[in-house]
Amino acid sequence: MRKCPRSVCVTAALVLVIPGWGAVADSGAAHQPDRAALRVELGKRLFFDTRLSKDGTVSCASCHKPEHAFADDRAVSPGVDGKLGTRNAPSVLNSSGRTTLFWDGRAETLEDQAIFPIENPVEMALPIAQAVERISADAQYREQFQIAYGAGPSARTLGRAIAAFEKTLDTLNSPYDRYAHGDEGAISDSAKRGRLLFIGRGKCAECHSGEDFTSDRFRNIGLFDGEALSDRGRGAITGKLQDEGQFKVPSLRNVAVTAPYMHNGMFRTLREVIDYYDQPDRFVPAGKGRDATMNLALHLTEQEKADLEAFLLALTDERFSVAR
Repeated sequence: MRKCPRSVCVTAALVLVIPGWGAVADSGAAHQPDRAALRVELGKRLFFDTRLSKDGTVSCASCHKPEHAFADDRAVSPGVDGKLGTRNAPSVLNSSGRTTLFWDGRAETLEDQAIFPIENPVEMALPIAQAVERISADAQYREQFQIAYGAGPSARTLGRAIAAFEKTLDTLNSPYDRYAHGDEGAISDSAKRGRLLFIGRGKCAECHSGEDFTSDRFRNIGLFDGEALSDRGRGAITGKLQDEGQFKVPSLRNVAVTAPYMHNGMFRTLREVIDYYDQPDRFVPAGKGRDATMNLALHLTEQEKADLEAFLLALTDERFSVAR
């Protein structure tokens, strides 16, 4: 099972505590700096630095908020000059094992993903060359990059540093994790019934599978009609007709604190999401290319919906305060 690095922990206040830079000054062979930890510390600093945006008002953390499991509580996030994007900012937690990034999968690595928002004109709107210039003008940054990577700031090392920080943001201490390891009392009877629905009649596990509850694939769940819901998703990247309206299956870890949901943030609560999957035609009757597994309504009872929601709540790490 994947484990969080010993050098990184998250407090109840969601402040990442990473070894400081004091040890770097000691050049003795027996006291060489922990480069992995230094890269994480550097990436953390960059993640929260608004200088990576054109007008100095937006950082990565502006849209990926620690208190919301590094997601946003708004349907779409405002960038520089208040410009709004078109997609909901997903959580960056548990992203170290992902094989594609963004809702449309346009980045294959976290290192590549880190650069896109900086240059995006409706997000941080700063050409990467200018971002590197700003970082290079900071003497402490220059020293940190040199120690961590043996080179000065560049597009490559900037992306590597932010990715190093993001790779530490794994969560593996939810009530369900404890239940899976043998603690029968870790989740409620309702959540246990919800788990059986999740892997059975609800068909949720067909997409949300594995340790992080994602198949890392792309699916069209019916939120594309070519009109009011016109985001082509994966289809805009590949140009393939069969990919129209497909979006990356997100992880369900910490889903209780990452509302609103879906690529466009159209559902405000988990119950709305469950209601949609129960009878999608009620919400989007003219969806194009919807996955065949969703063609028949589930007709869940109110108790079954409550059980399924209880299971989803149990996937939230203990560091987040969630009523269960």
